[in-house]
Amino acid sequence: MKGKPAIRNHWLLILSGLMWTGVGILLNSFAIKWLVKYQSSEVIAAESAGIIMGIIIAIFGFSKIAHKNIRRILSLPEKVCVFAFQEWKSYILIAVMMTMGIFLRTSGLVPKLLLSPVYVGIGSALFFSSFLYYQGFLKYQRIN
Repeated sequence: MKGKPAIRNHWLLILSGLMWTGVGILLNSFAIKWLVKYQSSEVIAAESAGIIMGIIIAIFGFSKIAHKNIRRILSLPEKVCVFAFQEWKSYILIAVMMTMGIFLRTSGLVPKLLLSPVYVGIGSALFFSSFLYYQGFLKYQRIN
């Protein structure tokens, strides 16, 4: 693996968890910055909608993706490229989602009050689901 940054496969679980946690916090921080200029009733409604959306996305979407990634990561060879924490197809999806997010955030087509629940929902779902990676890592450590 000369020229490739390689680590033991189980450490990819920590890397994935940190990535999901970090992006979740980032998306929530965007939403919080946008909401400071609104009245408290609007903020409560937007945040509540976002958190409810986040729980639903975490349970029915991202947790399934995380479990699938955990199984895939642990089935990889013992030493693997550090970028293998995501499938190559996922990098394309991430690029598309980032592009859409930047466009929506900067274009002004969608008011920030309507955009913030989406950011809170996706950010919270990523944050909540990130703990599955840490749990997977700890479970791996106990077994081995």
